Amino acid sequence: MPGMTLYDKLVASHEVARIDDEHILLYVDLHIMNEYTSPQAFSGLAARGRAVLRPGQQMAVVDHIIPTHPVPSALRVIADDASSRQALNLKRNCDAQHIALFDTTDPLQGIEHVIAPEHGMILPGMVVLCGDSHTTTYGALGALGFGIGTSEVEHILATQTLVYRVVRNMRIRVDGVLGPRVSAKDLVIYLVHRIGAQGARGLAVEFCGEAIDALSAEARMTLCNMTVEAGARAALIAPDATTDAYVTAHAPQLQGDMLEQARAYWATLRSDPDAHFDVQHTFNAADIAPFVTWGTSPDQAMPVTGHVPDPQAEPDQLARLALEKAMDYVGLAPGAPIAGVPIDRVFIGSCTNGRIEDLRVVAGLVRGRKVAQGVRAMIVPGSGAVRAQAEAEGLAAQLIDAGFEWRQPGCSMCLAMNDDMLAPGERCASTTNRNFEGRQGRAGRTHLMSPAMAAAAALAGCIVDVRVWEQAQ
Repeated sequence: MPGMTLYDKLVASHEVARIDDEHILLYVDLHIMNEYTSPQAFSGLAARGRAVLRPGQQMAVVDHIIPTHPVPSALRVIADDASSRQALNLKRNCDAQHIALFDTTDPLQGIEHVIAPEHGMILPGMVVLCGDSHTTTYGALGALGFGIGTSEVEHILATQTLVYRVVRNMRIRVDGVLGPRVSAKDLVIYLVHRIGAQGARGLAVEFCGEAIDALSAEARMTLCNMTVEAGARAALIAPDATTDAYVTAHAPQLQGDMLEQARAYWATLRSDPDAHFDVQHTFNAADIAPFVTWGTSPDQAMPVTGHVPDPQAEPDQLARLALEKAMDYVGLAPGAPIAGVPIDRVFIGSCTNGRIEDLRVVAGLVRGRKVAQGVRAMIVPGSGAVRAQAEAEGLAAQLIDAGFEWRQPGCSMCLAMNDDMLAPGERCASTTNRNFEGRQGRAGRTHLMSPAMAAAAALAGCIVDVRVWEQAQ
């Protein structure tokens, strides 16, 4: 019998029934909901007179539409009427079905993909689903996570299962050592750029190699979070000592014999030596510089030392038109260096880079310095717990002193579903995961980059190579 990949093992261990050659009924250990993908699902259940089958295996959070104004948690209010109704509807549904909810005024409220790991809800070997594409984040801890649609949310609420099409496997090996100020965010933008926005379409991607082993658990979350931008259906990293340390620190329910049994199981969660991967890539971490996007897709990126591409050099007509369209939207000229491009806004946060490690990096860079005149810079922690920890460590005070806005948790300017958004024409250095047209506000221009790069841009007033900038200070 041929060996199995980590993905194959996770799927096999959660297979309830085989439907046909491609589809199975998949058991779901944890289902996470937010305020904008769940209303129709609850309505569907009500119309059929059904209740949620397993309320204890659901978790809900208000995160996308909530304002992040810097007021005390207990005083947070959603002023927009439609958004307020969404949040109230979620609370009503969760109360009726006895589902745990991180509501608007909960001091532990935050972004779903930050909250779940930090509260020990994600363990290696689990299947975790959510009506949000960046559910791939949980692969960082050896769990199979992926986004689902509204009709699938209803199916899970009713049955705790999902009709699932099994996908093929890809392995990405990254050996070597990442250079100074080169982070997991730079790594994943580089990988998406190299393999393309459809390079992992419909595949489960497993990461391995020396550079992956060296990443912290939170850095691995950044990597797995953005792998969906290459079209991946899932992203996975086999559990190791780093995983164990993170999970045991955040999951106090694991004690004694239960913990030892869990560790014995986690040790089996790795691809067999003879496992087959349909696609394989190998990269050298030493080749990766700080990366920044220039266009309107995460794969339209370059090292910060690079220049905006010339569409006329692209032989494929459709690709050339796409480049021209992106260039027109972002207002950059062919051949122009990306370093030195002035910015209006800086946004540091999101489910990609809103964790405590990210804020430590930013605070370390800005200590004793000031945000450039004319730049509005916002820090939005990924959760109430992250915010409290940053304040306890003195990071928040350093950021405020430097001129950053210190705000309450939420998805915020990642997707402009709240009142944190760009004005038309504003250019933003952002630590988020998508730079689509209008993603951060109508006609807003987004450049994705790491927290270190965004912090340096805030201080310099333009996109800079954080390595060169830091040496010059």
